Amino acid sequence: MIDADCKVTKLTTAKADDDYYRFHSPHAHLNSVFGNDWFAIKAENFARFFGTPTFLIVQTMIVGGWMGVNLLGLAKFDAYPFILLNLAFSLQAAYAAPLILLAQTRQADRDKVHSDADARHREDLAKASEQRQALAAKQTEQLVALLEQNTQLTVLTQKMSERIEALTLELHGMLKQPSRSA
Repeated sequence: MIDADCKVTKLTTAKADDDYYRFHSPHAHLNSVFGNDWFAIKAENFARFFGTPTFLIVQTMIVGGWMGVNLLGLAKFDAYPFILLNLAFSLQAAYAAPLILLAQTRQADRDKVHSDADARHREDLAKASEQRQALAAKQTEQLVALLEQNTQLTVLTQKMSERIEALTLELHGMLKQPSRSA
């Protein structure tokens, strides 16, 4: 019986080791509040790009080039107060903020689902731990019962050995006595 319980535990553990994300996979089909269409995915990628050093360096180079071209007089599409540049920044901010919020909302949704899956995983680990503890307690009880039986058998064996020894001594005593009938 103990062997069967151990085999079940080993099979369950082996199956669990094969699929690390088994608690996350039921949520793979979930869509974000904003969906998983091309726009939502591109918007999230673009919002993620906003925070990279590459974006900041490229934007700084474009703004520097814009200002340099206009200040040096190479082109006159946006004179000194750089109204067109301010308009471009305003337009960028008007689109960047919602895109960043969209990305944060989608990430929050994913975090919540993963958090729920992690909680279920912890619950499963707790149940498995309780099962192992119950099995260990059962095995301990069986070992204690076996030890008690062993102790009883040892005492019985000792009593029987003492009785055999006493009978042997009695028999030897009878054999050494001279016979009275002769």
